Amino acid sequence: MNRTKRRHLTVAVTAVAALTAGLVTSASAAEKREGDRPALTAPAADIAAARSPNYSCGTETGSDRATADRLSSELTGTLRGYLTSYRVSCARAIVNAVQARGLSQRAAVIAVTTAIVESTLYNNPNMIDLDSVGLFQQRASWGSFDQRMNPAWSTNAFLNQLVKQNNWQTRPIGELCQAVQISAYPDRYQTQAADAQRIVGDLWSPQTSGDAPVAGNWDGGPAANVGVFRPSTGQFHLRYDDGTLTTIDWGQTGDLPVSANWDGTGPDNLGVFRPSTGQFHLRNDNGTLTILDWGQTGDLPVAANWDGGAASNIGIWRNGTFHLRNDNGTLTTIDWGQTGDLPVTGNWDGTGPDNLGVFRPSTGQFHLRNDNGTLTILDWGQTGDLPVAANWDGGNGAPAANIGIWRPSQGRFHLRNDNGTLTTLDWGQPR
Repeated sequence: MNRTKRRHLTVAVTAVAALTAGLVTSASAAEKREGDRPALTAPAADIAAARSPNYSCGTETGSDRATADRLSSELTGTLRGYLTSYRVSCARAIVNAVQARGLSQRAAVIAVTTAIVESTLYNNPNMIDLDSVGLFQQRASWGSFDQRMNPAWSTNAFLNQLVKQNNWQTRPIGELCQAVQISAYPDRYQTQAADAQRIVGDLWSPQTSGDAPVAGNWDGGPAANVGVFRPSTGQFHLRYDDGTLTTIDWGQTGDLPVSANWDGTGPDNLGVFRPSTGQFHLRNDNGTLTILDWGQTGDLPVAANWDGGAASNIGIWRNGTFHLRNDNGTLTTIDWGQTGDLPVTGNWDGTGPDNLGVFRPSTGQFHLRNDNGTLTILDWGQTGDLPVAANWDGGNGAPAANIGIWRPSQGRFHLRNDNGTLTTLDWGQPR
């Protein structure tokens, strides 16, 4: 691999813009001012794209447009005011490649940070800076032109180098981008990391290939328990109050776990939502199966007691809206959260029916909805975490549900008690 330090796309792109405007008369004149040129700009990349159209990163969806419209003014770096559905589609291609490889959300943040700096999330074929092309502006030593213009291939080529870096899961993001890219401008990466995290947080989808957290009261004790669902084996691995393990076969690869008291008696029950069919497969106390059609591919499942009846109910969360099924089969919709959030349920205020909420990975915050519709925000967790909620400290007589997260990179639960203290439990396989 050619490790020669290289300029970012916009260094040369700025020269293109200047030439277009008649401000310089030769490449050598532009070269003399190289060290004084400003940092990466999105408008300059637009000018470069006029030479030869950018390659597609995949179909631009309505969700991409909605994400661009919502985030563009919220960003603080290069792409503030310039985030388009095309750029979101390219970020999504990077995120999808990271998830397909089974790496953490942090890997996606590092990759998107790099692509923002190198190409402003344009899959650019123009070789403006030497022979660099694509989202990561990779040179010919990385691979063929077609390979480097393929978002999945170029992302994996970047990841191949990233995972070789010592402590890549904990080192500053800017350092890691520079370690892979060997740029002449190493200070430009870190300033874009916050925007990358915001974008990735909105695009990240819960993975179904590794363990997924679940919480409920399975042993009938005063406090709730934690566990994981392992799609590869179709098993729940449940932790009881005394720390012992109980495994229950239920579900299959691709399913998403849920837990609540479906039949209104005894301990909580287990279940899975099957996105491929839009069905819940619920396990009753006697081991029998109840199937309910509710939801569709892309939905995220929830379960709790919405209507105050004896038994718990199911529902799904879809792009900022809960679609809840009541005991009589009717639908209640409640708008709460935004694209990129992950849903949670629990009785936050200790009274009445259960409540709704979302965990926002991009900020590490829970946004909880109380009975009166007001909002409670709790800082807990970080990008890449998966949320859980139940009454962890019920042994103390506390009536309200608590929040927590499961950190896939550690295989560890970080649970928040009523008094704000932390309880950590190692459970499940890291991924």
